[in-house]
Amino acid sequence: MSFVRAASRRMPLAKRLVSAVESPVQRRYVSATSKAQTAVITPDPAADSVSVAFVNERAPYLVPTYVRPNPIMVKGKGCYLWDMESRRYLDLTAGIAVNSLGHCDTEIAKIISEQAETLVHASNLYHNAWIGALSKDLITLTRESGGMRDAAQVFIANSGTEANEAAIKFARKTGRARDPSGAKHEVVSFHNSFHGRTMGALSATPNPKYQTPFSPMLPGFKYGTYNDVAQLQELVTEKTCGVIVEPIQGEGGVNVATPEFLTALRKRCDEVGAVLIFDEIQCGLSRTGTFWAHSHPSLAPSSGEAAHPDILTTAKALGNGVPIGATIVSGKTVAENIKPGDHGTTFGGNPLACRVAHHIIHRLADPALQKSVQAKSDILVAGFEALKKKYPTLVSEIRGRGLILGLQLSKEFAPKAAEIITAARERGMLIITAGDGCLRFVPPLTITEEQLDTALKILEQAFEVVVKA
Repeated sequence: MSFVRAASRRMPLAKRLVSAVESPVQRRYVSATSKAQTAVITPDPAADSVSVAFVNERAPYLVPTYVRPNPIMVKGKGCYLWDMESRRYLDLTAGIAVNSLGHCDTEIAKIISEQAETLVHASNLYHNAWIGALSKDLITLTRESGGMRDAAQVFIANSGTEANEAAIKFARKTGRARDPSGAKHEVVSFHNSFHGRTMGALSATPNPKYQTPFSPMLPGFKYGTYNDVAQLQELVTEKTCGVIVEPIQGEGGVNVATPEFLTALRKRCDEVGAVLIFDEIQCGLSRTGTFWAHSHPSLAPSSGEAAHPDILTTAKALGNGVPIGATIVSGKTVAENIKPGDHGTTFGGNPLACRVAHHIIHRLADPALQKSVQAKSDILVAGFEALKKKYPTLVSEIRGRGLILGLQLSKEFAPKAAEIITAARERGMLIITAGDGCLRFVPPLTITEEQLDTALKILEQAFEVVVKA
């Protein structure tokens, strides 16, 4: 218990961990300014450490749905996180594509503080000043960006899963409006997709790892192969009320939809009267360098118009860590079918989350920031290409757009993805996986070129460790 008491006493010190950017603790870690310097190898906290004692004392009270390494994160600033034992990590996960403006952004912190002293929650029984402002500007920015041309109305929820649940319900309601018999109820999704963990969203996530323990899934869901145009005639039928797809699959391995696939989906949905849903929870809000991924130039067909959705879902970056999600609906195909009482939420649309999101969307829509995303993407991709050339048996493919990028490991090294992640973390950098043996890079959009150079150096060191093992 002495370790636990010591750990508990150290928790308040988190506020002082970032007080001096050039502290001795921070200088232990990698510097991109000197080729002579390399990352210090600092193993995860040992079994007899303060961190492990702290975790073990509390673990019995947590439902064990996550397997985590031992570091306990207590402070963040910009692109860095610090753990309880004062180790600094360059964070290329951004809270899984959430903290696009970095950790503990000063402007966001100020807004949270001001709104917390004004009004946090009053329920959806009443109007509040910020849910309307957020919704109006989200529609305006979406239209101005060239995305979702018929965007008209927004439902605000608390997470990406809830945004997708709303999308599925809205698609079903639209199907019912078009065919009152209820026959038009099927929802189509695609293998390697990830849409959430609640039963509706999970039913649209055809991964046995996630579905089997909770089967049977909800009826009426069908699954197809991503980027396969030929299947659509049989897959999407008159019984289909909605098709949900990620323009860039995140959890499934950073797989990018082809323009032909998206336009074929749009065409087929129009033919059978189905609602097309784009899940941009991870790839949207300027992560590709455009406000929405589906409006990225690379997803435009060689001829004709790019595909636009009837429903667009977003979350993650929308709150930069404050829980919020949004479902944007078309004024031509969906909005008229959703009536009072059709859906609801207790916390969704509260003034604190909406005020924060209202601030964030304007910053993420900044053309200068979007341009910088592409420039930073070019740096990472060039670095990945160099690593692929140096380790041809380790890296098989580079995928993604902007700052949602994946390094697919070869069949030989795919089982060692976790070892690469551990080696990187022990050298001061956080990365995550996606799909089968794919290393995923979703850093804050505010990451600097110097930090990207540092990241590539650490990644090379991690590769070297695994190759020599």
